[in-house]
Amino acid sequence: MKVCGVTNVSDAKMVVSSGASALGLILAASPRRVTLDQAREIAAATNGEIIRCAVFRDNDDEFIFEHLDALDVDVVQVHGSLSAKLLETMRERSLLIVKALNIEDAEFEHYDESGVDAVLIDGPRPGSGVTHAWDRLRERHFAVPVIAAGGLNPSNVAKVISVTTAWGVDCASGVESGPGKKDRDMVEGFVSSARGAFALLGA
Repeated sequence: MKVCGVTNVSDAKMVVSSGASALGLILAASPRRVTLDQAREIAAATNGEIIRCAVFRDNDDEFIFEHLDALDVDVVQVHGSLSAKLLETMRERSLLIVKALNIEDAEFEHYDESGVDAVLIDGPRPGSGVTHAWDRLRERHFAVPVIAAGGLNPSNVAKVISVTTAWGVDCASGVESGPGKKDRDMVEGFVSSARGAFALLGA
């Protein structure tokens, strides 16, 4: 259960207290983008309390390397190209790697996931809060854990888990009062609903 697009330490601490498994720090163009200094502050404040994930989208390797050199995180999530050099470097740093796939793109059908630790299945516009064709996720087998994302919120996350039998779930705008402003009740509701749905699956 990952809450993505965390933009400040106060929200990060609230996400930790909700029982979420991970939080996401978006370092790419987004209404929830954080600066490197903000990301470092949040990562330091939650070190050892929750899995911290740096999120990149359509950034070149140099940009990603520069940020990872200065940022202490546990996981890297990449939307867009994931080069062999980038994969090798992240492995050398013992970082877990999540490859994001657009469920409406050909890459969803043909991507070789053997080099990554998990795949995150999102819609065509990450962060938009728009849901997509979850049934397709049941038709595509992946050899690594699958994280469902795209339009999730406290009221639909249990159904999505049931339909997709995903290993994990990811939410950003669905638990916000505004872009980058997490709502405590919504975050706690999302985590509680997800936890209950996973329990029914025996996860």
